[in-house]
Amino acid sequence: MKLFRMLKRSIRDAFKSAIRNFSLSLASISCITITLIIVAIAIMASLNVQNFTKVIEKDLTIVVFLDNEATPEDAELVKKEIKNNSNVESYTFKSKDEVKKQMQEESDVFNTVLDGWEGKESPLKDTFQVKVKKVEDIAKTANKIKGIEHVSVVRYGEGMVDKMVSAFSSIEKATYIVVIALVVVTVFLIINTIKLTISARRREISIMRLVGASNFTIKTPFIIEGMILGLFGSIVPVIFTTYGYLAFYNHFDGHLFSDLIRLIKPEPFIYNTSVVVVIIGILVGMVGSAGAVRKYLKI
Repeated sequence: MKLFRMLKRSIRDAFKSAIRNFSLSLASISCITITLIIVAIAIMASLNVQNFTKVIEKDLTIVVFLDNEATPEDAELVKKEIKNNSNVESYTFKSKDEVKKQMQEESDVFNTVLDGWEGKESPLKDTFQVKVKKVEDIAKTANKIKGIEHVSVVRYGEGMVDKMVSAFSSIEKATYIVVIALVVVTVFLIINTIKLTISARRREISIMRLVGASNFTIKTPFIIEGMILGLFGSIVPVIFTTYGYLAFYNHFDGHLFSDLIRLIKPEPFIYNTSVVVVIIGILVGMVGSAGAVRKYLKI
């Protein structure tokens, strides 16, 4: 009961302090708001880049062409070698006759051209379509498959895929660094802002010490005040995250440049991101306030 009363009093004092030092509180809230908007953008960009990579991993296929002399027994041996590759998630085999039939069904031109080719006259080859587990290792996987006997050609969009994966990886790492850097900067700014508030209340804190108030009792209102500032500072970023991403998604019709680069669907993505933004705001406010009390007042 005593702890509850103390907590209630700390919350009341925190609100009074925030109102009494309105200009400093507004500065802290503005700082948190601006930073959290950028953090929200970085988080959404990072998660979408991860989504792009997953889509590539799901849709990207290595096409393996066997040589013309390969027999069904040779194809079985190749299949075993592919299956034993640790980065291979799945594979499908299509004989040259199946490839011919599929191409004829897809195009009247192919149907006319391929209709007269039978058996050894056909330029088509038996193929394996291979999906990988880790797209970043696709080049190594393709090179291993290329070394298998009776494999003549291996294609997976090399060059373009490697550059795309590298670019996505760099963007993802950069957004992580930006988020961490912004949070650290925000904590630093809040610490300095709270220091000014604490400086103005030194006499009050000295009196609290003289009457025997514990360090916990003194620090708690400041930490709660930081939580309040962080919560208020996250309101605008949450609105920006919710409506901004929804407008962005609708404007680009759910994808960028091509269907391969698909955006994450707004729901529940925007709500999850908003929760993360609010939590970051509250934690940043708490850490900033606690740091200011500990380092500045030495209590």
